[in-house]
Amino acid sequence: MTGPAYPVSRPRRLRRTAALRRLASQVSVDPTDLVLPVFVKEGIEAPVPIESMPGVVQHTRESARKAVAEAAQAGVGGVILFGIPAVKDARGSAADDPDGIVQRALGDAVAEVGESIVVMADLCLDEYTDHGHCGLLTASGDVDNDATLERYAAIAIAQASAGAQVVGPSGMMDGQVAAIRDALDSNGFSDVAIMAYSAKYASSFYGPFRDAAECAPQFGDRASYQQDPARAAAEAVEEARLDVAEGADIVMIKPAIGYLDVVRAVRESVGVPVAAYNVSGEYSMLEAAAANGWIDRDRAIREMVISIKRAGADIVLTYWATELAARLR
Repeated sequence: MTGPAYPVSRPRRLRRTAALRRLASQVSVDPTDLVLPVFVKEGIEAPVPIESMPGVVQHTRESARKAVAEAAQAGVGGVILFGIPAVKDARGSAADDPDGIVQRALGDAVAEVGESIVVMADLCLDEYTDHGHCGLLTASGDVDNDATLERYAAIAIAQASAGAQVVGPSGMMDGQVAAIRDALDSNGFSDVAIMAYSAKYASSFYGPFRDAAECAPQFGDRASYQQDPARAAAEAVEEARLDVAEGADIVMIKPAIGYLDVVRAVRESVGVPVAAYNVSGEYSMLEAAAANGWIDRDRAIREMVISIKRAGADIVLTYWATELAARLR
């Protein structure tokens, strides 16, 4: 009996059955790799659906507490809280108010789950300022980098005092990690980690998030302090290395899909865990396509997250975290 004209390749032999594919797989997603973003809004009586993010809501404190508990039960590695205050002003006063919405939600989360899941807080000003920018503004309307660092330091202390185990500075201010690390260390919070948004691009994929966090800029944009998508990955590597030198414990790339080359380049260049944020626009595109019957939703979610892991991310922030974790268990 003669063999085939073209011998079956080794890779194809390993793809022949589902069991073989599982055995030979080189990239996996564990529930503990995932972080769930949670929006908590002050002054609402019930969760408010976000029209541009089907399945995602602005939580009350009570529903946020329940969402954190569900994430922990599913085995998710962490949650990151975003606060939406009832009152905003030019300096984002609610961001470091001990009674502010995110500080109260952090206390709720820690009381609910303790240390069974990592409780994080986004550290920025855009959700809290009436102008929607990530920092304090000069008289001419530009972001004042150094004055903003003072606000970030105060916010870090407030979040750590409320129970945050990790703070995530996302404003892309120069020197933000060093200022926050110094503030935390000087105030008895040297054990609180920093997950730096090291390579945060001026992306069009943040639109649904800005609906959720009610933080769209009231004028201009954030292109002067967020990274240019047209720049090579080497610039992101430089930013990540600077953050590590300043004391970052984790570095993050945002968005994830479309920036997988950046994830890979950073992963190969730093010795700390690398996170990637599977952002709102990526979430909403997939959900919209699935709702129209154009793609298999469950398979597409898994494939998207696997691609981020394959690029080198150790941690993936995704709105599917709890759902995906439950399916993986």
